Amino acid sequence: MPVDVVREIELIEQLEQNHHLTKQEFQELLELRFATGNIDEQQEMDQILFAKARKIQNRIFGNQIYIRGLIEFTNYCKNNCYYCGIRRENGAVERYRLSREQILDCCKEGYQLGYRTFVLQGGEDPYFTDDRICDIVSTMKDNHPDCAITLSLGERERESYERFYQAGAERYLLRHETANESHYRWLHPPELSLEHRKACLRALKEIGYQVGAGFMVGSPGQTVEHLAEDLEFLWELQPHMIGIGPFISHKETPFANEKNGSVEQTLFLIGILRLMFPKCLIPATTALGTLAADGRERGILSGANVIMPNLSPVSVREQYSLYDNKICTGEESAQCTQCIQNRMKNIGKRIVVDRGDYPNNQ
Repeated sequence: MPVDVVREIELIEQLEQNHHLTKQEFQELLELRFATGNIDEQQEMDQILFAKARKIQNRIFGNQIYIRGLIEFTNYCKNNCYYCGIRRENGAVERYRLSREQILDCCKEGYQLGYRTFVLQGGEDPYFTDDRICDIVSTMKDNHPDCAITLSLGERERESYERFYQAGAERYLLRHETANESHYRWLHPPELSLEHRKACLRALKEIGYQVGAGFMVGSPGQTVEHLAEDLEFLWELQPHMIGIGPFISHKETPFANEKNGSVEQTLFLIGILRLMFPKCLIPATTALGTLAADGRERGILSGANVIMPNLSPVSVREQYSLYDNKICTGEESAQCTQCIQNRMKNIGKRIVVDRGDYPNNQ
């Protein structure tokens, strides 16, 4: 067996045992896996990692897969991130905002379909003030007290996060995108800062939210060292949820001609994250399903345990275009619950009607 393969297995086993490596060891592991070389050896290493990830996944969660109803309620955004299709300067996108009533109707439909977690996701839209968000969240909670409410609204001040929490929101998703300062500057305009984004994540944890972070795989300018820093930052943060997906370019951004991220590298990193964070809630993302027809299934088999079908009105789904060719209707939509159940059943998993809380007691 080649020396590099032996070393990769050694690092994977060390990660399984200790749930952590040094930054240098993370970087070494990723370099060994991502180096162009023998495809058969890479696939063999993947299967070793994924088997260990599934063992942990099954021990903590059994064959259960949690579903979250995703409501993309506004594609207005005050920010101008260079990779994002709903960036402020994209004049080609058709903008929309869901009304309070439309959002509540999405929840009503989702509840009838069996969803017990709703995820309100949108651009950083100044129209949705703290008062408006609190009103929507508290009404959702009144209408569906047995459901969990997750927000993904970007960077706000601590006082806003506290108000949302008091109104009934329990979870907050805020992907850090990259933990490296110079790489962050490559992806974002000057008015945004990595320091503030990290401060938001820490504030959310202090308030009491179940917090989700995460990063893009294969984003422009990214190196293996950057990915090792992402893993180190997540270890420091200890989030309850981690969302990663391959970078996908959008034709109306400065990165229009950049190469998309790799499905295989994303899956490998999901496996690493499952070994690092046995109890974490890790989605098989829409981006995986966009680049590969079986991307979500492969994500689950790599260690993920959450899928987030779309509950937004069909009429606006194509407008929430963070990247090109995003899947938004068909079998991945929330309305096709039987399709989702069948796809999970085909890989030995089952969808559960459950809030899917972070398993603190296990």
